[in-house]
Amino acid sequence: MKELKCPKCGNIFQVDEADYASIVNQVKNVEFHEEVERRLSEIMAQKEAEAKANIADADRKHSEELSAKQQALNEKDTEIERLKQQIAGFEEKKALEIHAAVSDKETEIAKLKTTIGQKESDLKIAILEEQRKATEALQSKDAEINQLKADVQLGKSEAEVRENGIREEYKEKLKIAQEQVDYYKDLKTKMSTKMVGETLEQHCSIEFERYLRPLLPNAYFDKDNDASDGTKGDFIFRDYEDGTEYISIMFEMKNEMDTTVSKHKNDDFLKKLDEDRNKKGCEFAVLVSLLESNNELYNSGIVNKSHLYPRMYVIRPQFFIPFINLLVQASKKTIEYKKQLILAQNKEADVTKFENELLDFKEKFGHNYRLAKEKFQKAIDEIDKSIEHLQKIKDSLLGSENNLRLANNKAEELTIKKLTRNNPTMKQKFEEARQVQEAEVKILPEDE
Repeated sequence: MKELKCPKCGNIFQVDEADYASIVNQVKNVEFHEEVERRLSEIMAQKEAEAKANIADADRKHSEELSAKQQALNEKDTEIERLKQQIAGFEEKKALEIHAAVSDKETEIAKLKTTIGQKESDLKIAILEEQRKATEALQSKDAEINQLKADVQLGKSEAEVRENGIREEYKEKLKIAQEQVDYYKDLKTKMSTKMVGETLEQHCSIEFERYLRPLLPNAYFDKDNDASDGTKGDFIFRDYEDGTEYISIMFEMKNEMDTTVSKHKNDDFLKKLDEDRNKKGCEFAVLVSLLESNNELYNSGIVNKSHLYPRMYVIRPQFFIPFINLLVQASKKTIEYKKQLILAQNKEADVTKFENELLDFKEKFGHNYRLAKEKFQKAIDEIDKSIEHLQKIKDSLLGSENNLRLANNKAEELTIKKLTRNNPTMKQKFEEARQVQEAEVKILPEDE
C-alpha cells in the first residue's frame, strides 16, 4: 500500500499498487500533454517569427521567396497536423488504459463487496450462534446456581447440626477442663508451695507410668538426684534401642500458689534448665509449667523456645504425654544415624587412644632422651675436663722434659775447667787428683 497526500486538502490516503500505477500514468500523461502543448507553442511562436521574417524577406525578395515560405508553412502545417494526430493517438491510448484500469478496479471492488457481504453474513450467523450458546450457558448456570443454593441450604442445615454437636462437645470438654482447673485451684489452696510443686511432679510421674511405661518398657524416667555440679533438674528421660540411646530429655516442673505475691514467668527458669540439660548430656529440655496461667501462648499448646536456648520447649501438664510421644517418634527416625555416629565416635576414640598412647610414648621417650642427653653431656664434660687435666699433665711433662733436656745439656756442657774457674783451691785439688790418676795409670802395666 502507498500513502498519498492531497496537495489541496492535505489529507493522507492509502492506495494499492495498481491504483498508484494508474495515478502515476495519469500524471505522466498530463505532463506529456503539457510538454507537447508547450513545445507546439514554442514551435508556433518560432514559426510565426520565421513566417514574419519570411514575409519581410518576401516583401524584399518579392514573389520567388513567397512561394518558398508558403512551402515551408505547408510543411510545418503538415508536421503540426502529424503531431496533433500523434497526441490524439496517445490520448486515446491513455484513455483506453485508464478505462481498462477503472474496469479492473470496479471488478475488484465488486468482488470485495461480495466478499464483505459474505463475511457479514457469516458474522451474523456466528453472532447468532454465540448468542444461542450464551443463552444455553446462562440457563445451565441458572440451573447450577439453583442446585448450589439447594446444596448450600442442605449443607447449612448439616453444618448447623455439626456445629451444634461440636459446640456441645466443646462445652463438655470445657466443663471437664474447668472442673480440673477448679480442682487444681482448690488443691493448690490447700497445699504449701513445696507441696504444689511436688504434686505436679507426682502427676507427671504417674502419667508416665500409666501411659508410656507399657509402650517404652526399657525407658529410663526418674528424678535427677545428682547435684554434684551444684544444681539439678527434676526428671530425666532416656530411651534406648539395641543398646543405643536415641533420645534424652531433661524435665523441669514449675507451679506456684495462686496467692503468691511475686509471680514468676516461664522464661525465668529456662537458663538453669539449659545448664542442667548440658551438664547431664540431654538432647532436649522441657519445662512443664502451670505458671502464667492467663497467657494464651502457653495455653494454646507446645511453645518452642529454641530461639533462646537450643531444643528448649515449654508445655502445660496436659501435653506431657503427647509431647514425649512426639519426640520419641521423631527421634526413632534418627536411630540409624546415631548408631553410625557412635561407631564413628568409637573409631575416633580408638584413634584418639592410639594418638594419646603415641603421645605418651613420645613424651616418655623424650623424657628418657633428655635424661640420657644430660648424662651424656655430663660425661662429655667430664671427658673434656679429663682431657684438659691430661693436657695440663702433658704440658707439665713436656715442661719437665724440656727442663731435663736443658739440665742434660748443661750437664754435658759442664767441665772441670768450668767448675774450677775462679776457684783456685778446687782447681788445685782437681789438678792433684789428675796427677795421681795419671801416676796410677803409669804404674799398672809394670805390675802386670
